Amino acid sequence: MADLRALFSSNDPSAFDVAEAFTDRQHQWALVAAALEEHLRRTGAPGFDVEDLEAPRTNLIMFHGVGGAGKSTLLRKIEAALSATDHRPDQWGAPTWTQRLLPIHIDLARSASTGSDFERVILTIRLALAGALGRTLPSFDVALRSYWEQVHPGELLDEYVRRTGLTGRFANLLPQQLQAGVGEVAAALQLPGLVGSAAGQLTSALVTALRERQERAQALAGAARTAALLEATPDLEALSYYPHLLAWDLSRLPAKKALTPVILLDTFEDTGDRHRDFERLLQRLVWLMPNVFFVIGGRSRLPWADPALHGQLDWTGPAAWPGLATLSPQSLPHPRAATPGSRQHLIGDLSPEDCEDHLARRLVQDGQPLINAGIRAAITTRSHGLPLHLDLAVSRFLEIRRTGRTPAPADFDCSFPALLARTLSDLTPEERHLLRSVSLLDAFDLDLATRTAGLTHQAPARRLAARPLVSENPRALWPYHLHRAIRSAVRDDEHSDDRWTSADWHQAATRALAALGDQWTNATALAPSRTLLVACLRQGLRLARDHRLAGLGWLIDAAFVYTDDSVWEPLAPSTAAAEAPDTPADALAELLTAIARRQHEHRHRTADRLTAVLDTGLLPAELTEMALYYRAKAHKDLGHNDAARTGMRQVADADGRLAPRARRGLANLARLAGDFPTALAAVPTLGWKGRHHRVLGDIHWSQADTAAAVAAFEAGRAEAEQRGAAGERAMTQVRLALAVSFADPVRADDELALAGQLLDGLDQRSNRLLAQVVALIKDAGTSNVTDRAQSLNADIEAAGLPFLHRFVELALAFHHAVCGEDQDLTATIGRLRELTATGDFAYFTDIAHFMAALPQPEPAATRWTKNEDDVRSAWRGLIQARQEHLRTGN
Repeated sequence: MADLRALFSSNDPSAFDVAEAFTDRQHQWALVAAALEEHLRRTGAPGFDVEDLEAPRTNLIMFHGVGGAGKSTLLRKIEAALSATDHRPDQWGAPTWTQRLLPIHIDLARSASTGSDFERVILTIRLALAGALGRTLPSFDVALRSYWEQVHPGELLDEYVRRTGLTGRFANLLPQQLQAGVGEVAAALQLPGLVGSAAGQLTSALVTALRERQERAQALAGAARTAALLEATPDLEALSYYPHLLAWDLSRLPAKKALTPVILLDTFEDTGDRHRDFERLLQRLVWLMPNVFFVIGGRSRLPWADPALHGQLDWTGPAAWPGLATLSPQSLPHPRAATPGSRQHLIGDLSPEDCEDHLARRLVQDGQPLINAGIRAAITTRSHGLPLHLDLAVSRFLEIRRTGRTPAPADFDCSFPALLARTLSDLTPEERHLLRSVSLLDAFDLDLATRTAGLTHQAPARRLAARPLVSENPRALWPYHLHRAIRSAVRDDEHSDDRWTSADWHQAATRALAALGDQWTNATALAPSRTLLVACLRQGLRLARDHRLAGLGWLIDAAFVYTDDSVWEPLAPSTAAAEAPDTPADALAELLTAIARRQHEHRHRTADRLTAVLDTGLLPAELTEMALYYRAKAHKDLGHNDAARTGMRQVADADGRLAPRARRGLANLARLAGDFPTALAAVPTLGWKGRHHRVLGDIHWSQADTAAAVAAFEAGRAEAEQRGAAGERAMTQVRLALAVSFADPVRADDELALAGQLLDGLDQRSNRLLAQVVALIKDAGTSNVTDRAQSLNADIEAAGLPFLHRFVELALAFHHAVCGEDQDLTATIGRLRELTATGDFAYFTDIAHFMAALPQPEPAATRWTKNEDDVRSAWRGLIQARQEHLRTGN
């Protein structure tokens, strides 16, 4: 209908044009009308065959969206519009078809995935046809009677209809028509004595007649599969195929009786279960009745076009359901051409583009949008696509305009009391309390909601979760979440009589933080979950920061577990540049963000951020050590090794949780300085927490002891797998590939591929870049290595990881030595000498000389764990082995 509120907002009704409200669903009706017209044309064409079970199906349209978006209302409006012209909104327009239609509305919300539910669906359809046709449907009726007597022995059909609530004007017609259908079949077979006999006898006689191709039986029930269906055991499985007989009977109706059923299946999400048993039966109904049009409403898209469901449903894939495989844009307030052939349409929340489109068209003056672009953007952002919010924002725009003031975008950075009032109106006091409690959470389950609200039983949370304002994703970690616009309205509430005080919000936030911690702690004791850890940290950090909660509690332990495996999922927005952390929670959030973001920021930026956090003095002692340790790692990556050693020594001397890692850092720094004996001596003290196998492997490959390095890295990878440490497993695998790449390029291909698989989904930028170095070494002696090295150096520079430049030059030295390119090798050694002038990685320069059997210009400072001549010989041997490999191809 027209927006009367807007029409009456001005003394001048011609001041602006008022567009129709999108809640009239004119666009959705246009989609239904177009799809139905296409269906009627197809079924009315001379070549249409109701028995064709191989043709793709387009006899349906699906509307999906979040709960409470108006899907059921839409289906009922469609039902009314198809039932009578005077029930159709004027703006929907008159349909172009002239065929007789029969809308049949079936609410699947009452279903529970059982055979009796499918019986009710079938009986509902047959009851509707009983009243509309006033005649028998012989093939189907004989099969239904046979099924009924087998499955419900001694129970009269009319009594069942009354007992199950399938009553209506035509409830008594179905038993009569079934009996009449039996008589019609008996008469056609010239067997009047079978009218009152058991269904099995009549069915057997009809099957015999069909098998013998008796003309009258063929004319009455001559579908090709009728005999086979009647011979099958009359059970639920057979019943699910009887719609084929019903479709045949409908196709044989006289012209004066002909009609097209339009079956509206509402609340389709209630048919789903893990095994899709009930959904399979309903899909058969749709497939076996190609001359019937279906309108389906549910929360999720129909997945029937997904080939992954093969075996769970009878017909799957885009070839079977081409319309379900074609996405359409979200439904809009004004008609817009949908994707051709699409049969899936989202309703409810609008996309930002659609919100903008609606607001631009809603109020128009002189052909231009009355609401300017800035205000439209502000309303769209705040609405989160909720149609009601857009309506209220338009009303606010008109109210401000009536005062004589020009509305501004800042006027719409708000929620609306009216939205909250409508939300709260039918909630119990307990549910209102729960609603406010869960508004603190991004997502929740029943236990988390109950504990956040401080309740002792879950029933209120279960009731609230069933409300349309709560959406459910059963596959999510926490399946429930409030609509974001409603959540904002609840949090901003300053008008409700029972609104919370600041103390109420603080107490609820404290309960929520404790509940999250308990969930994570209890789950970790049984089976550690990285997904749960990150989710709890994200919500917990936000709660602690936003509500300035005292004490970090479980967040400290969670922070250490988070950093332990080097995966680096994003956790929380960092503190704004203009706002220094002023609570421990702020400092912790900035600490973890700086550590995680170092995969995407220059290490200088990481070191600066960590220094700023340390300077606040807000971190407790344990977290101060974490900041010191990761700042030391940043210094190491930048080549500031004196600063790195100082930081690592501070952490190691504190003997806290990160002491083993700090001791590993000191061992690595000793190796980088060329002091291999000191690094090796530290390995027995490191253990798993100090990643002893990885440290040992780095020592061995640096001395060309490939076998020992591979053994160490394989042991480290196995240990990481046993402990479920995905980040360490990937890190160790990259180093294993590095060790192998010098000695065995064929195996290195496989190891590098595995490294890529293990890195997939992990945020480890330095290891991804190191894997590219490994690829250069693996391909040494072939073409294009130099060009790839230059490109890789550019990426390394952008990442702020200068230590990796030395690895690239080492790879080039190996390549040039293999190729015998003395001049290029000399230039590479020169660059290596410059890169290692501080003393760190200076042994790379020694290795480059060893590879080419070149004398060193001056005595080296490197201390190897074995005789230097043996190291020299081992590296030269790798060059010779690669040259032989390239010559022979083996």
